[in-house]
This record gives sequence, C-alpha cells and structure tokens, in this order.
Amino acid sequence: MYAMTLDDKLNFKWCETADPVRKNGEILIKVSAAAVNRADLMQKDGCYASPPDWPQWCGLEVSGIAVEVPENCHIRVGDKVCALLGGGGYSEYVTAPAGMVLPVPENVSMEAAAAIPEVWATVYLNLQLEAGGLKPGDTFFVQSGASGVGLAAIQFAKFKGAKVITTVGTDSKAEFVRKLGADIVVNRKTEDLRPVLAANPPDVVLDCVGGKIMGENLRQMAFGGRWIMIATLAGGMTEIDLETIWRKRIKLIGSTLRSRTPEEKTAVLQALKNELWQAFSTGKLINNIHATFPIQEVEAAHAILRRTENIGKVVLSF
Repeated sequence: MYAMTLDDKLNFKWCETADPVRKNGEILIKVSAAAVNRADLMQKDGCYASPPDWPQWCGLEVSGIAVEVPENCHIRVGDKVCALLGGGGYSEYVTAPAGMVLPVPENVSMEAAAAIPEVWATVYLNLQLEAGGLKPGDTFFVQSGASGVGLAAIQFAKFKGAKVITTVGTDSKAEFVRKLGADIVVNRKTEDLRPVLAANPPDVVLDCVGGKIMGENLRQMAFGGRWIMIATLAGGMTEIDLETIWRKRIKLIGSTLRSRTPEEKTAVLQALKNELWQAFSTGKLINNIHATFPIQEVEAAHAILRRTENIGKVVLSF
C-alpha cells in the first residue's frame, strides 16, 4: 500500500510501505477519507509521536470500507465504517481494534464520517465522563468554537440543554457558531473574555488554549465548576489563585484521548454511538467540512489549520 509517511527530517513522503497485518480482534479497513487534527500538526513537528504499536505517521480518524473482520463481529465485510486510531490514518489501509470501529451513521457522507471519531470522542469523554455530564441550565464555556472540537462541543452542550459561551477569531466564525447554537460569542482579537465569564460563571470549561489569562478566568468559575485542559495552544504557564480552587470546590482536570487504552476508547465510542448516532442520521448533529484535499495535498490541508482558517474539519480523500 501507499501511505503519507514522515521521513527522518519530518517531511511528508508519499511512499510504498508494508500492508498492515490484521491481528486477532482487529478490522482491516480500506481508507476512503482521513480527517486532519491539530495532533497531526504536532506529530509533523516532532512533538507528539504515535503510541507504541501504531504506525509512526499522522492520522487519528478515518472512514472507509471494512475488508477483513473477526468472527462474530458487529461489522461485516463491505460495511461503511469510521474508526478511531492511535496513528497511521494517512494511508490506503489501516487496522484497528473492532471496538474502535463504528458503522457510518445513515445519511452521513464518508468525508463527514471520517471527522466523527476523534473530535466527538474527545467531547464525549471530557464533557460526559471527566466533567460528570452537563444538565439543562448549566453554563458551558469552550475555547476555539470554530475548530472541529469546538463545533462538536457546542452542539453536544446544546443537545444537553446548556448555555454555551465560546471564543472565535473572526466575525465569519462568530456568525457560524451562533447559527450552530452558541449563546455568547467572544471575538478573542477584539473583545475581552474576562468580564464575559465574570457575568456568566461557567459550570464546565473545555480549554485547548491555556495561556497567561487562564488563571484569571479560572477565578470566574461557578461553585463546583470543572475546568478541563486538553491542550495549551497559547502556552503552558499561568498563575492560579489556589484559594479559589478550594473555596469554590473547583476541579482542574487534565485530559487526553490518544494515550488511553483501546478498552477505554472502546467504551467511549460505544457510548457515543448509543447516544448520538441517531442524531447524526437525522441531521440534528453535524460535522461541518471546511475543505477536502487529495491525500497528496496534505501540506495545503495542514496549512489551513496552522493559519486557523478552518470552520470545522479539513479532510483528506483517497
């Protein structure tokens, strides 16, 4: 098969490589599309390697056709599927544990299906499991609302009946996330987030930004609030008033999906399927595809994320 590997200088290289060999309990998939994530950019930069036993090139989520399956599997040969991976999705074929492979929801394109597993599993893991769930009337704040994770988090929070606050970088992104359901939208380039959070104390926060003002914003949390850190795109240093933590009984939670075991990921994905697949099929939940590129144009696809131009997901097609 061919794959978009990384050479010893971390440059992309479309080259022939060994076909994956399906192990017991795994499914072999012929890839139709692979979604691009910021973790891919980090891997390309040499600072986020695949976990052991996964290919050491980019690609955390794909859609495709099941080619080989285990006995008594919920997936059959020929089924349209989407899968969560530890790495290696930028290739013509992949293998994944059967529990990390799901049927494509009805009425969902292969491009959109490729963009479901990573971001929606991230959102479900953190808002439903790490944060203990959202309930009607909660206030939820998510950074980078126009990103893939941001758009999924906004929809999931509204699905649960929460009020949503989010940040964006342009007026066009602000308009899009409002249409998707965001109640309060802050343009991070022209507006100050701090008074907004002070007036609307969040019960749950999903933060991929961090940076210097994170500590100030943490002080605005509601009593018993849960602040979940999944990345630090604005930097990893801030100053936190620890008295705020214990007085308000705030939980500061660090979380990643990629390093979790296949068993943990399987549990998240199966819960996600059981709760949300029907909503995808009926169009109540969507994955906005910002752009699709042939796999050979991966550099152009990555450049869109690096310039933070995307509203939703960028997808590579095979």
